[in-house]
Amino acid sequence: MLAPMVLLMSARGLDIAEIGLVTGAYSVTIVVLELPTGGLADVLGRRPVLAASAVVSVVALVVMALAHSMWPFLVASVLKGVARALSSGPAQAWYVDTLHARYGPAADLKPGLAAGNVAGSAALALGTLAGGLLPLAVRRDPLAAPIWAGAGAALVLLVAVLVLMREPSRAGRAPARVAVWAAVRVAEVVRDVPVTIVAGIRLGLADRALGRLLLLAAGAGVMLNTIELLTPGRLAALTGGSETGGAAYAFVTFAGFAAGALGSSLAPPLARLLRGSVRAAASATVVTGAAVAALAASTVLRGAAGVVATGATYVLLFTALAVASLLRSELLHQRVAADRRATVMSVDSLQLQFGGMLSSLCLVPLSGIAGVGPVWVLTAVVVLASALLYVRLPAGPAPRHPQ
Repeated sequence: MLAPMVLLMSARGLDIAEIGLVTGAYSVTIVVLELPTGGLADVLGRRPVLAASAVVSVVALVVMALAHSMWPFLVASVLKGVARALSSGPAQAWYVDTLHARYGPAADLKPGLAAGNVAGSAALALGTLAGGLLPLAVRRDPLAAPIWAGAGAALVLLVAVLVLMREPSRAGRAPARVAVWAAVRVAEVVRDVPVTIVAGIRLGLADRALGRLLLLAAGAGVMLNTIELLTPGRLAALTGGSETGGAAYAFVTFAGFAAGALGSSLAPPLARLLRGSVRAAASATVVTGAAVAALAASTVLRGAAGVVATGATYVLLFTALAVASLLRSELLHQRVAADRRATVMSVDSLQLQFGGMLSSLCLVPLSGIAGVGPVWVLTAVVVLASALLYVRLPAGPAPRHPQ
């Protein structure tokens, strides 16, 4: 559903400011719910929370496919935010816990995280390509067809979670008691959202290195949201139509996600080559910022040259971003105990979405006044500035202080 999402909203009457508001609601929802739902996964288990996310995703995408004005799109965006908040930490926390249980806390996380990121990038690449090409083959409401397909994919996710994801039962509770207790727990965490958010922020303040790693996600959120919301419209203008623009965006993002898979596989050897994950992640972040600057420069091009230049910059950008993201994840996990892992992963996702929210509410509307190029220049500055957070960043586990 990524390729046609912005173009669908535009075709159904939303202007760029309203699209920014809708996507901003998605980010705000995640910011509010990330930490409580992360804690829920730590207590209830990874599997039920991820299954709930898949169910909400189905509902959100059905609402989006049927929406014809801003308010239904806003509802769909909020539901998507709920699903994203539920899914942000459980799967990776489940993997890390399983690996540690099998091989001990000193197990190398990089190979498995890299394989998972490669699989995720490949799925994103193929899904986005299919979503961009599907409108060319559908005559009735073509831009909505990929959204319906996305709802079907969410159903597949639900089945996969229920069948393949195994973990020990929590606290020996019977299923009925777990359901009742979960409902009470959800009510508690919603009531205590402000307190929980403050507690999550304290995790980063208590460990300054952890706080810097989490803050890096905000810069990535600004960058990803800005290019994802502004690239489809630019490509539609270059190709002369929404359907052709969506197809062009699908090929561009396919190349980007495929490059992301390559970047994930390159991260471990690059860390060895540069003698450490911190140096490699910092270097990759600088390259990411340079790629965004190149994307801004490409706005002077027209026609096929503009499309090709956009694709080339996406390849460079997502290769470098994948390297930085994987190594930052490793550094993050090294400083987190198992009982707080899903919560910290939710704090990390919260920072990503906070950056996306700032982009949706500030940079995206600004593009309607200043143009796409200047907004991408500002985005490049944000990314390059965030690389400074790696300076003198300690690697390895957080120090243990006596009680």
